[in-house]
Amino acid sequence: QVQLVESGGDLVQPGGSLRLSCAASGFTFSMFVMRWYRQAPGKERELVAFINRLSSITNYADSVKGRFTISRDNAKNTVYLQMNSLKFEDTAVYYCNALNGNSYWGQGTQVTVSS
Repeated sequence: QVQLVESGGDLVQPGGSLRLSCAASGFTFSMFVMRWYRQAPGKERELVAFINRLSSITNYADSVKGRFTISRDNAKNTVYLQMNSLKFEDTAVYYCNALNGNSYWGQGTQVTVSS
C-alpha cells in the first residue's frame, strides 16, 4: 500500500522556522523524484520545491528561494522541507508528491504563520 505521510506542520510566528517531513512507504522511494506543493485557502496548489532521485538537483519557487531547503534521505524513505524566515504568505497546507510516471500524494500538513 502506497503511503506518503507528512508531519511537522504547526503554528509559527513570522520569522520562525519549521521542518516538514514526508515518510514514504509501499514503493521504491529512491526511484521517484520528490516535490513539495502547498495550497493556501482560495488558491490553486503550487509547486514549492523539487528534488531529484540522487539529491543532485533541487529547484524552488521564486517565493521561497533562499528561505526553504528540500532534502531527502533515501535510506529512511523520507523527504524534508526546511522552512526558515517564514512569512504570513507561507500559510498553507503543504503536500509532498512522489513522481515517476505514477504520482502519489500525501494527505497534507497545515502550516500557519501568524503573530
